Amino acid sequence: MVLQKAPERAVLWGYGPDGAEVRVFLSGGPVTNNAPAVSVAAGIWRATLVPMEAGGTYNVTAVLQNNHSITLTDVLFGDVWLCGGQSNMAFTTSQVFNASEELALASKFPQVRIFMAALEQSYIELTDLAGVEVPWSVPTAKLLGGGDFKHYSAVCWMFGLHLYKALKYPIGLVTSCWGGTPVEAWSSPRALQQCDLDRINGLPMPYTPSMFLSVWTNSVLWNSMIHPLLNMTLKGAIWYQGEANTNYNQKKYSCSFPSMIDDWRMAFHQSSGGQTAPDFPFGFVQVSTYRKASLSEEFPNIRWHQTADYGFAPNLRMKNTFMAVAMDLGDEMSPFDSIHPRDKQDVAYRLSLGARAVAYGEEGVSFQGPFPSRVLVNDQYINVTYDQRVSVTQSNEIFQICCSVVRAPCDSQSLWVPAPILQWGVSTIQVSTNYCSMNNVAGLRYAWRDWPCDFKACPVYSADGVLPAPLFTLNRWPDKQ
Repeated sequence: MVLQKAPERAVLWGYGPDGAEVRVFLSGGPVTNNAPAVSVAAGIWRATLVPMEAGGTYNVTAVLQNNHSITLTDVLFGDVWLCGGQSNMAFTTSQVFNASEELALASKFPQVRIFMAALEQSYIELTDLAGVEVPWSVPTAKLLGGGDFKHYSAVCWMFGLHLYKALKYPIGLVTSCWGGTPVEAWSSPRALQQCDLDRINGLPMPYTPSMFLSVWTNSVLWNSMIHPLLNMTLKGAIWYQGEANTNYNQKKYSCSFPSMIDDWRMAFHQSSGGQTAPDFPFGFVQVSTYRKASLSEEFPNIRWHQTADYGFAPNLRMKNTFMAVAMDLGDEMSPFDSIHPRDKQDVAYRLSLGARAVAYGEEGVSFQGPFPSRVLVNDQYINVTYDQRVSVTQSNEIFQICCSVVRAPCDSQSLWVPAPILQWGVSTIQVSTNYCSMNNVAGLRYAWRDWPCDFKACPVYSADGVLPAPLFTLNRWPDKQ
């Protein structure tokens, strides 16, 4: 396994008879240490190790009053990341483009260790995982490619590889995800209460009759697949989920997702005895595409709500977060359905850029696509100034303007018409208002479609062409007057 390195202290825990004393010894490697004796309370003991620098290997031995002992071998210290979400996080390495090449890399990176929780659900908060899909392991091609959507997460694995290559010390990856699940299932009742989502079928959770228990039931996966992990010392988490909420409590997602992040942070911090940071870095994937010709606004809406309606991350509501935009990675020919694009390499790379910049404070790492910093409306055009240099290709429809004679916010029911790109500069784009007189322009939006562009061919990217501009929607008159 990999345990969290210094400056944090790794937490180990286990089980025994109440009142008994347990000592934990760390041996091997450059130093030998042991933790103070701890007592078993309510059947559980927990020991906090001394801070350990990255590296290894070590043996960790827990001794119960000099009678019984358990030894874990080949233990490394590094950074531990939790990977959560639904099916695009569960999407296995054997399912991606160039899968054989990706699987062949497994044996070359023995210091990137993997673990995966089994699919289990529970009405009550469990203290231990009900099952393990992949125990702590050195990666192999077989473990990485163990059946479609089974193990091991391509996004999690490749994210870990990028971090290992950048940091050059061990990385531990803990995956806990389940396809087709909404954010409510992964959230505690505490978190759901913040968004008035703590009641379902008219009954407060967890008192829903058992006939309603499903992975769509509030908190059932928090109870069984997150709560048992809370004692762990983590460096951070990444998340790929949102598709299930495109038509389920969608308007609440701008509350429920940030609330889940806040609650996870609080719970991991408290349960680890303060070792996991109270604001640990949290990265997420802004969901990709589904139906190419769809006029539904469910996907653009959920992308917007994933950012707490700011359009970018980190932001004032979602501090110490980072986002990987994926709307330009659509895969119409995916044999796993177009909602499951096979290019997880770019997703993982974009997430790793965010982690390097936000979690590790690496200077000079660009991790955000261009976002408007100023919009000016003139007689015949709108000037959009971005917060960085841009790479632009012509489009007649990627931008849209809202036409309204009423000074009120625009929404999905408003009249939106194309705003063709007229010209662009180093960090500006000029779009036409010909389809709507200047006095009637009430809003502007970009890429507001389920499938806004072809593969890696959105009209606006960072200057180097690597990071796509995220979608946005802006109201000229945000509040009714």
